[in-house]
Amino acid sequence: MKSKIPQVRVEVGTLVCFALEQEAAPFRRLAVRIPDLAILITGVGPRNAETSVRRFLTQHLTRRVFTCGFCGGLDPNLEVGEVVYMTGYPALEERLLDADARLATFVSAPRIATTVADKQLLRAATRADVVDMESEEILEVCRERRIPCAMVRAVSDAAEEDLPLDFNALVRPDLSLHHGRLAWAIVKAPWKIFALLRLHRRTSFAAQQLAHVLAKVIW
Repeated sequence: MKSKIPQVRVEVGTLVCFALEQEAAPFRRLAVRIPDLAILITGVGPRNAETSVRRFLTQHLTRRVFTCGFCGGLDPNLEVGEVVYMTGYPALEERLLDADARLATFVSAPRIATTVADKQLLRAATRADVVDMESEEILEVCRERRIPCAMVRAVSDAAEEDLPLDFNALVRPDLSLHHGRLAWAIVKAPWKIFALLRLHRRTSFAAQQLAHVLAKVIW
């Protein structure tokens, strides 16, 4: 009977998680200079985030984890591009403060908060400052494994603005964007193209701001 060969886990000092490549791209360009680091694209939503991170941690020994990307503003005082964080680890908090990130309270939701009304309801129910869809699941996996974790995200849309489309209606069951539905939504409302272009510029700016903060914190 052959003996089972134990699985050897690869050591990675820092794991940085993003739901989408769009969120990760500016940091990926900076990260080529940072040793002992892995970037993981989890997919959108809590289930994808949990599954991806658990799989990665089964194969890797990791000393710290950052859950990153965009977040929706719930606090009216937060501006687009502002980088916010939450962590229970003083060493990570010190580095984040030194990088000019702002302490905030997070709530994770199963759906995108697309309207001002959605955001106001979340704010009233939770008193959170920002909302995202993945951080809580990743944080819970890290708690189980006693790995230091920080939520670090950039505000992509402010509390007092609607998104140009209901993106919840434009995704597949796995929460990836259905490009056919997006195209049809634009055909039905072509005047929203300008708002979508504006959103693209703002999310690109937010991703750049996030990348600079992460590079300062992790380097």
